[in-house]
Parts: sequence; C-alpha cells; structure tokens
Amino acid sequence: MSREQLAVQRARKSFQTGKSKPLEYRIHQLKSLLRFITERRRDIADAVKKDLGKSANGTELFETLGLEGEIKLAIEKLAEWAAPRPVEKNLLTITDEVYVQPEPLGVVLIIGAWNYPWSVTLQPLVAAIAAGNAAIIKPSEVSSNSSKVMEELLPQYLDKDLFPVVTGGVSETQELLKQKFDHVFYTGSSTVGRIVMEAAARHLTPVTLELGGKSPCYIDKNCDISMACRRITWGKFVNCGQTCIAPDFVLCEPSIQSRVVEEIKKCIKEFYTENPETFEDYGRIINQHHFKRLMGLMEGSTVAVGGGSDESQCYIAPTVLQDVTGESKVMKEEIFGPLLPIITVSGVDEAIQFINEREKPLVLYVFSNDNKLIKRVIAETSSGALLANDCLVHFTVSALPFGGVGNSGMGCYHGLHGFNQLSHLRSCLIKQLNMEAFNNMRYPPHTDKKLGWARFFLLKQLNVGRVRRMALLAALAGLAAFVVQRFLQWG
Repeated sequence: MSREQLAVQRARKSFQTGKSKPLEYRIHQLKSLLRFITERRRDIADAVKKDLGKSANGTELFETLGLEGEIKLAIEKLAEWAAPRPVEKNLLTITDEVYVQPEPLGVVLIIGAWNYPWSVTLQPLVAAIAAGNAAIIKPSEVSSNSSKVMEELLPQYLDKDLFPVVTGGVSETQELLKQKFDHVFYTGSSTVGRIVMEAAARHLTPVTLELGGKSPCYIDKNCDISMACRRITWGKFVNCGQTCIAPDFVLCEPSIQSRVVEEIKKCIKEFYTENPETFEDYGRIINQHHFKRLMGLMEGSTVAVGGGSDESQCYIAPTVLQDVTGESKVMKEEIFGPLLPIITVSGVDEAIQFINEREKPLVLYVFSNDNKLIKRVIAETSSGALLANDCLVHFTVSALPFGGVGNSGMGCYHGLHGFNQLSHLRSCLIKQLNMEAFNNMRYPPHTDKKLGWARFFLLKQLNVGRVRRMALLAALAGLAAFVVQRFLQWG
C-alpha cells in the first residue's frame, strides 16, 4: 500500500470515529491552526523568501493576515453556521419540523498552489475543519521550501491522522487522485484542473476548482487615470504578477494609451524604486521554467516600460507592453507574471465584445466614474467576480464568495461560503405519527376532490416568520384595544 493510500485510509478511519464532528473539537483544531501561524511566523516567512523572494512583511500582508482573519471568523461564527437552518413550510407540513442541517462530507483532498503557498492551501483547510471533515493537505511541490516547512511543522499542531500533509510531485499527486475522496479542492491552472476533475469523476467526487485565466481591466477615458493606474500597478505587480486575480491585460482607448503607460511607469518607480531588482518588496519568478515561458510571451510585442531580466536570479522587471492585439503571443495564455499588455479598443462596446469573445475570467476590472457604465459591464459580461475602481481587494471580504465560472473554475469559498462548500446541506423533515385524517388526501384513490385539496395545501407556501409577526401584531392590537376600553371605562 502506497504512502498516499495509507494517509487517506488513516484519515477516513479517524473521521469514522466521529471525533471531528463536535463543534468543540473543530474549534480546538482551528485555534491550534491559528497558534501554528502565530508561533511559526518566522519559519513561514523564511520559506516564502526562499521560494518567491518575498519580504517578511509582504508574506504577512498577503499570506497570513487573511488566513488569521478566516480562522477567527470561523471560530466566532461556527455555532451559527453549523446550526439547523429552518425553512419555509407549506400547509401540508405546517406542524412538522422542517430544516436544513449542515453535516461533514467526509475526507477532503486539498491541493494547494505555489504562488501563495500558505494562503491558498490553508484557507480551504479552515473551511474543511470548520465543516467537521478530515482533510489530506497536498502543498505544491513547486514552492518546495514552503512545502517542506508545512510537512514538518503543521503536524505538531493539528491532528496527525485527520489532517496529514502529503508532499511530492506529479506521481504522488496522481496516486492521491486515484483514491476515493468526498470532495477535492484544487487551486491551480485550468489544464491541471481538467485532470483533477476527470480523476474525481471516476468516484463521482464533487470538486471545487479555483483556477485563473486572463482577467481584463478596462479603463474608461473619463475616469481619474492617475488613480486608476496607481491601483492597477499595485494589483498587477504584487508577488511579481504571480497572482490568479491580477489584471492580465488593459483595455483602453488609443487617446489615453500613452498617458496610461506614463502613469504606470511613475507608479512602478514609486513602488519599487528605479531598480526593482534590488528592492526587497519586489520578488522573483518561482523558477527558470516560468522565467523562460514569460520571456517567450514578450516576443512580437513592444516593450514600453521595463523589460529587464536576469535568468540566474529569475528576475523580470515590471514590464508594460504595447502594440498588442488579441492575436499576440502574450494573449494566448494566462500571463501569471510581471508583464502588462495594453490593447486599444474604440470604447466600452468593443471592450465588452473583446471580453465576451474569450473564456470567462476569474475577475473583471473596470475603472470609471460612470456608475451606469459599470452597471452595464456587470449586466453584459460574465466573470467570477467584478471589481470596479480597485484591484484584488474583493479577496479580503469573507462575505463574498471567491471563485470562478466556466474556464476560471467552479465552486467558491471564504467564510460561510467555504463552510457550505465543504458541507452536505442535508434536508430534514420530522413528522409526528398522528393527524392521519389530514394526510388522507395523498393516499389512493386519487379523486378530483383530493387533488383539489392537495393543490391548495402543497402550493400554498407558508412563511412561518411572517405568520409569527402577524400573530404578534394581532396580539398587540388586541392588547391596545383592551387598554383603550378600560381607559374609557375608568373615564
């Protein structure tokens, strides 16, 4: 039996004992995960520095702060999330107990990504623990230092049987995907996402696929262009552009293209100095394979800003490309690096057409002071999310579901959405063994009279909350009438 099979087997046996289900146990594990992040902050930062060249402050800002927030939210809200959820009844079930009960799915496989090796691996784990599941944690082998630290240190804080860390490359991941899980949560490319989904389908296992794609960014010529470019520069070049929700390309009218280029150039200098290569908050491309891929994507486009590189350091400067068309090499795949192409369009009509002719992106950005234009883009396009006048920050809002649509993914997480995603929302109806005369309408023979009663009782929805409010109002009205009557009598 392989190492991967043994890990899954132990996790399932441990889950079947029921120890992951009590809310107290889930909260204990969540608090242990929070303690891990707090106590091992330096180990995490050192690993990310080796993997991606990111500073300690950058790691805290973009990796662990959001993770801490998710854990604290889950601890605070868990009793509410896991409680039975009453639903509306019809007249046929008015005396019954009818509700939705969230319950754990079982054993979840979490396959993380290398670009944010802690955040996108452990945030799904928060949801899995909160929902009462066991989880196999598979960090990306590409971010090898983070993977090693996770394998060595996380088991010192979490239940080793319920939440094992399984490391390795393609062959180990393939072996894991042969096993039966109750849910697979994958973050990464669309290409691998298809492989994961195909493997899960053999066991009829549901999947959450957090993928990516080419997220467009439309700049309206009448907006505050300097402010728009400032926010786009930040969103694009953080983590060297290796962010699934980074703006992939800019769409703007030819009349503002040179202004956009100049404003972005100024912001790059402000954020990363004259020499980003020596600036601690500008990281590195993850490896030489991706370095060469990115350098190849620039072929055929004009470098307007940046373009410098050092293969030995996996360094590529923040770069803006112009004279780009939809057929350019850089537009054939998700960039996932510090290259920002600018494509000119005649206006919002052509921008919408350009977006809709391609796969649905993970996020669509639009910068405009015109609320009608923003609402039009929302109405006439489709994407995992839409963000107007800023970049990336929707990821920080736990109340918003984070996920893609179509080629950019399926399913979502964050906050309650993650809890629901990794729970089975079980329909429950509890009826008493009495009032049989009331139930006769459903038994044969099915006469016209019975059908008429059935239509009335089944099609009449009953909003219990509204009925209670009406009853309360009626009681208050009765009390008021009584008080007035007594007052008049005393008078």
